[in-house]
Amino acid sequence: MAKEYKNRLRQLSSEVEFLMTLYLSDVLDPNDVKNWKAAGVVGVKSYPRGVTTNSDEGIESYDKYDELFRAMEEHGIVLNLHGEIPSDHSRNICVLNAEERFLPTLANLAKKYPKLRIVLEHATTAAAVQAVMACGDNVACTITAHHLALTVDDWAGQSFHFCKPVAKFPEDRRALQEAIKSGNKKFFLGSDSAPHPNLSKSRATPTSGCAAGVYTSPVLLPLVAHLLDSFGAIDRLADFTSNFGRDFYQVPLNPGAPKVVLQKVQGVRVQAEYSNGGKTVVPFWAGKDLEWQIIKVTNSK
Repeated sequence: MAKEYKNRLRQLSSEVEFLMTLYLSDVLDPNDVKNWKAAGVVGVKSYPRGVTTNSDEGIESYDKYDELFRAMEEHGIVLNLHGEIPSDHSRNICVLNAEERFLPTLANLAKKYPKLRIVLEHATTAAAVQAVMACGDNVACTITAHHLALTVDDWAGQSFHFCKPVAKFPEDRRALQEAIKSGNKKFFLGSDSAPHPNLSKSRATPTSGCAAGVYTSPVLLPLVAHLLDSFGAIDRLADFTSNFGRDFYQVPLNPGAPKVVLQKVQGVRVQAEYSNGGKTVVPFWAGKDLEWQIIKVTNSK
């Protein structure tokens, strides 16, 4: 399925290098891991059961995957973690502390499998930043553009800013910003872009909530530049968006790969919505101005 999906993506763009992931579940065979890289698979994504969109088949315990993780260590496959645990009110666990409660699991996995490269995806808390820094070089962390901008006030009552993990407190946002500003190679961009149609985002019922996810893809690089510039980290743009992630995934740079050039501008208004095939999607930052713009894509030679 991954090979078939990659071929479909290549038909859309022959210039993009697509890195495929699998969904951590019981159907993955440790004996097959040796074949994954040849199929273009570089990682396995773990979702705790029921914590976000399409995670009903997610996991409840990592103990059963020991053989799989050992094989992933041997063959250089990355483990990508959605770092939350399910809400449990009897244990005082909810969306605001679900990430922090997961962090001991991250530390245990990193210690148990020291050669397994692990990415804590879309971190949202100061505690997550500290936990990643406390782990060895086998652990890295992605940060999204929207979590550099949002706090809990921005999604409480605003469904188009609702995503999982939810944005947290101003001090958590500052910690994410400072991690990037520091130039620590453990922290790099992960878009976590989710193009949910308007109806999925805006409509909730007494028994069903809106879809979790923020759509950043159409404006991602200018948005990241805009945000990094706002907290004095524009000099970290290339490392954060490209170099650190490529290094961690051990993907060599193609000498002929195109180079993207951005420029600071007076202000470019983000499109209010995108429509295709009868469906409409609202991007993050819709109707607001960005002060950075892609001006050209050139051959890097």
